[in-house]
Amino acid sequence: MADLFIPILIAFIMIFALIKGVDAYSAFVKGAKGALPLMASLMPFIIAMFVAVELFRNSGLSGYLCKFLSPLFRVLGIPTEVCELTLIRPFSSNAAYVLLRDIFATYGVDSYVGKCASVIMGSSDTIFYVSSIYFASTNVKKTLLTIPIALICNVACAIIACFCCRFI
Repeated sequence: MADLFIPILIAFIMIFALIKGVDAYSAFVKGAKGALPLMASLMPFIIAMFVAVELFRNSGLSGYLCKFLSPLFRVLGIPTEVCELTLIRPFSSNAAYVLLRDIFATYGVDSYVGKCASVIMGSSDTIFYVSSIYFASTNVKKTLLTIPIALICNVACAIIACFCCRFI
């Protein structure tokens, strides 16, 4: 059934457009044409985020930061094995998925660490990536507390995720 979802959705949209008398192809082309300037304005922010994440990981800074923060993570109930995942997740989904795969390969998907990592991935987001795209496309200027509050929520999410995984 899942394989048929997209074709059924496309068929539904085409039938709905026919009923409403809308030229679906022209509407699609008009929408795609309007998206091009938006993508051009967002591309520098996306590239900067990818470069920053790669520098953070490849420089070894994430490893040093994890060693420094591991006592705090232990006190908060977050396994030190998911420390790097918790630090990388606000920056990049792709890098976080690579770390998640490594955690699964090392500890297994049914282990406490694997469960914590899964719940952290599912209940957190790429804060800096989403914020940079949103703020760039909406021209929001007053962003002083947005990132700190989002990061606090991300850490709270990791704490609650690991706490809940103790009982699963």
